[in-house]
Amino acid sequence: MQVRAHMDVEVVAVEQDERVAVMLELVAPVADEGAGRPPATVQVVLDRSGSMDGERLAAARHALARLVDRLHPSDRLGVVAFDDEVQVVLPAGEVRDRHAARRAVSAIAPGGCTNLSSGLLRGLQEAARVAGEAGATVLVLSDGHANAGETDPDRLASVAAGARARGITTSTVGIGLGYDEGLLSALARGGQGDHVFAEHADAAVAAVAGEVDGLLATTIQAASLIVRPAAPVEGVAVHNDVPAQPVPGGIMLELGDLWSGEERKVVLTFDVPAKTALGLAEVAVLELRFVALPGFREQTVTVPVHVNVVPGDQAAGRIPDPKVRDELVYQEVQAAKRRASEALRRGDAGAAADAYAAAAAQVDGLAAPAPELAEEALILRDLRDRARDGGGAWAAKYGLMDAARKSRKRGRRV
Repeated sequence: MQVRAHMDVEVVAVEQDERVAVMLELVAPVADEGAGRPPATVQVVLDRSGSMDGERLAAARHALARLVDRLHPSDRLGVVAFDDEVQVVLPAGEVRDRHAARRAVSAIAPGGCTNLSSGLLRGLQEAARVAGEAGATVLVLSDGHANAGETDPDRLASVAAGARARGITTSTVGIGLGYDEGLLSALARGGQGDHVFAEHADAAVAAVAGEVDGLLATTIQAASLIVRPAAPVEGVAVHNDVPAQPVPGGIMLELGDLWSGEERKVVLTFDVPAKTALGLAEVAVLELRFVALPGFREQTVTVPVHVNVVPGDQAAGRIPDPKVRDELVYQEVQAAKRRASEALRRGDAGAAADAYAAAAAQVDGLAAPAPELAEEALILRDLRDRARDGGGAWAAKYGLMDAARKSRKRGRRV
């Protein structure tokens, strides 16, 4: 995997507190189609509650039938359907009898309430039962709110995080405008997978296809970044919305899997206290760990971060790297989308519109912003207008999905 580090400034003024930003760029290797791949495990957890009846359930069945055809016979597939009860539609196992698998999927019928937690737990059990060395992906599809069983997003996200520690990724697809975007996004964050908002049934079919295509082209697994600040660095901020936990001497960020050729960006800032001596000074050590496929080779890349301490008049002439500056603003924009979505879920459309507008103004205030930031400003204004004009449900779901993809999976092509 290619690893490059960029700093906004490489020199700091002597005897002056500084804040230094670092942007880490990761590029996953491109899959060698001739080298083969390890068998994949896909476990679908499908909402078949009453609200899925009709076009949505028909589209889900169609997506699963296409999935059956897409997998290799040595891959493993399982399907669990849930309403107020859980039904194992297709026990997880190798895809040897495609006709039987399609027949089982086509027989899924709508039911009653939405006990998502039971469906999730049963799906995780099935995935763990057959997961190979490459782990497994659980794909949750729902169009509603969990109204039976465990419904707390934080608790369910913890369940997904626990499964991820055992090699099982959780991704989610929300269908329509009635699902709980906070819950499905939290599940995907805990499980280090994707969250997709599919407004219409055909978008749900495309979401399933895209997720599986990416899974089958994975070249990096279980990527994590350990950030070890050098004493006496006083603070570290992680600007991407990724799971993080303390480890001895620093923090560990969970980056998850990378698809073939995927480019990922992670941006950090460090509060560096005043240095009294001129010369090179260490800010931090970044330690990237991952497993490369198809050989399951565990690798570690270490990136030292240094600054050059110079006299104040010399530091005054420095020009911050615009790529790093833009990336900081880009991630601040994603944070604004998350705040606005939270406000919309509280019913406060005014606060959401203000958050979108303030973020757009921040982009407008930049000198020569990157084209993707100019595009972000257009998205923000569209979300602001929708929030003001009664389209808050759409804005909340789209904004949360967009922020998750651009923050947690920054650079992934979809």
